[in-house]
Amino acid sequence: MPSPVLLVVAHGSRDPRHAATVHALVERVRSLRPGLRVETGFLDFNAPSVPRVLERLAAEGVRDVVALPLLLTRAFHAKADIPAVLRTAPPVLRIHQADVLGPSPLLLSALERRLHEAGLDAPHKRSTGLVLASAGSTDPEAIAVIANVARELRHTGWCAVRPAFASASLPRTEDVVRALREEGWARVAVAPYVIAPGRLPDRITAGAREADVLADVLGPAPELARLLLERYEEARVGRPVAATA
Repeated sequence: MPSPVLLVVAHGSRDPRHAATVHALVERVRSLRPGLRVETGFLDFNAPSVPRVLERLAAEGVRDVVALPLLLTRAFHAKADIPAVLRTAPPVLRIHQADVLGPSPLLLSALERRLHEAGLDAPHKRSTGLVLASAGSTDPEAIAVIANVARELRHTGWCAVRPAFASASLPRTEDVVRALREEGWARVAVAPYVIAPGRLPDRITAGAREADVLADVLGPAPELARLLLERYEEARVGRPVAATA
């Protein structure tokens, strides 16, 4: 029996960098699991759409799909948008919705990788104030997850880690950068807790103008690719959200 197809469900963006980054991440996943079929679908702005991919898979005779939200927290898209789209899938498909990516130690490792690439090594942790900058959400569960990630980063040796948000929630990146500077930290760094470039990540970049270091988005980090496969394996044994007619 063939393995379920992995369908990576991305939000989509008018910014072409977003789709390019998503495709680069998916290619890395394929390189880690050459025998696994991996497809990409977008909720908005980009093609192919999730419904179009599901229709094509059903027409090709595929019967089992793991739909994996390319999201770091469980907010509106994971709780409402994606399940609603999956419920419109052709009834011949058995679809398992994977969990969102966060929280996970692999995401912490990816953040550390991006900070290292930006020039911050372990000895800098004790003299650097770190801003964990996420897209933001009105969902209390998602906000709590970001706060927990900041706490986990502190446990890895960073003495000051503060969350910031590009939308919906406060404080903003620039406010936290200034606050850390006023606390007397010799260096202030911003770590975007986002997967791909776009409008909200650009707000993070703008808010980091007064910081000393700005890390890159998580993008196709190898830890992120491994995490996608981890979530795929967890989901394939669960109950499908759309059963065979």
